[in-house]
Amino acid sequence: MLEIISEGIVIIEKKNMRQKLYYFCVNLYKSKKMKKGLQIPGAPAPIGPYSQAILTNGTLYVSGQIPLNPKTGELVNDSIEESTRQVMSNILSLLQEANMDTDNIVKCSIFLKDLNNFQIVNKIYAEYFRSTPPARETVQVVRLPMDVDVEISCIAVSS
Repeated sequence: MLEIISEGIVIIEKKNMRQKLYYFCVNLYKSKKMKKGLQIPGAPAPIGPYSQAILTNGTLYVSGQIPLNPKTGELVNDSIEESTRQVMSNILSLLQEANMDTDNIVKCSIFLKDLNNFQIVNKIYAEYFRSTPPARETVQVVRLPMDVDVEISCIAVSS
């Protein structure tokens, strides 16, 4: 039988024998079990009811990032190159908030308004992954939030 009598103290009964186990790393245990919302410092709030990223159990789930400049709140949508670099910059900022970098990314999803931009986006994206690139898919969609041309989401795992 396992009985939790208070935060950090567990009593295990085994054949009438009681052992008290004290967890000295309660905060560490809790931090691994709870989810934490992350946001790019100084960025405007997300445009909907979601978090920019969630960190839980050493895994970071980054919501789709669009080319929104977090300092000005304005879209960087003059060219697909500039848009892609801004999206990747936003992802890097969220990774940094979780003490991670692009080496921690295991999966990306790229959404393009026009798949004819695939080569350009792919070339810029490749600049951010010097070693083993993450698993990925790229799809064309009819429309993206705020009518942007590119959106990228990812999953990163702490090493």
